[in-house]
Amino acid sequence: MRTMKKIFWIFPILWLVHLVALANAQVPPLPAPVSNNAVASLKIGKHVVLFSFMGIGPKKTWDAITNTAYMLDPGSDKWSELRPVPGPAGRIGASAIGAREQIFLLGGYVLDHQDGEITVRDLSVYEPEAHRWYRGADLPIPIDDSVLGVFRDRYLYIVSGWSNKDAVANVQVYDIEKDKWEQATPIPGMPVFGHAGGVVDDTIVYIDGAHKNPSGTPPYAVSDECWMGKIDHKDITRIQWSKLPAHPGTARYRIAAGTSEKDHRIYFSGGTDNPYNYNGIGYDGRPSEPSPVTFAFEARSGKWETVTHKSATPTMDHRGLLVTRNNLVILGGMEQGQQVTAKAQVIPRK
Repeated sequence: MRTMKKIFWIFPILWLVHLVALANAQVPPLPAPVSNNAVASLKIGKHVVLFSFMGIGPKKTWDAITNTAYMLDPGSDKWSELRPVPGPAGRIGASAIGAREQIFLLGGYVLDHQDGEITVRDLSVYEPEAHRWYRGADLPIPIDDSVLGVFRDRYLYIVSGWSNKDAVANVQVYDIEKDKWEQATPIPGMPVFGHAGGVVDDTIVYIDGAHKNPSGTPPYAVSDECWMGKIDHKDITRIQWSKLPAHPGTARYRIAAGTSEKDHRIYFSGGTDNPYNYNGIGYDGRPSEPSPVTFAFEARSGKWETVTHKSATPTMDHRGLLVTRNNLVILGGMEQGQQVTAKAQVIPRK
């Protein structure tokens, strides 16, 4: 009986230690503060490797945008710098995703002090094993501030987003095997940019973002719409769209979002309810501040779940979050006061 009592006492202690370890899991900060950076993860062998590409530095001006790229091996206490992202200049508003042991980096916009903003068609592919970049087929429609997801480890879906002068409703599909683009069923709601979401199982989900303000002042307003699209298994360009109920918290812009195939969820964290361009100052002239809420969409039940009402360090200005075995990882972004950070924030999934 004494032995059994000891076991019953030891088990909760070990479980408590396990929970503390998960909560305190550390990811080293990025080598430099950066916001609006495209992020991705990729399973190489038995290990998951993290990546960060481009973004804007603390000055938040056109000349603070970088084309640097970083990689973090599991267990390492330091990020490795990769070959810079191809192209004459860095970008913001780009999207990245891992598939077939490669990283696909799409779109974004170049900010020039003379020509203003230029959305690009670029699809750059990075092969970690070969340490090289190569060029994929250009996007039919240049896009930035979009939502990107992968289906069957073959098809990339890039949903709505900004294209030079306005947001578009297009859903563009890239076939990795054929290096070819197709157009899929467009979104039914108002075209948006700075929205968040992804693809899990055969389901596309996107939420919020910003759109043109019907009243005209300020020019753009935050969207509160949430949509789900079911991909046809026989024709990957056909999507059946339906509207979702509101998610936890307020409508937001540039939320960090990432998918988990293992638990059939898309996770969302941070963002702001006051849309802005690139410097953290809203289109209405007010400084934007980040939301502390983290939540998830469970694809099988079709329901929203709240992960936490109060993140330790709320952030905004994201192009994604990374889902690891036990945690959500947010790399960089803007903290309160529109401060660009190098921090890697780790949020336990449970």
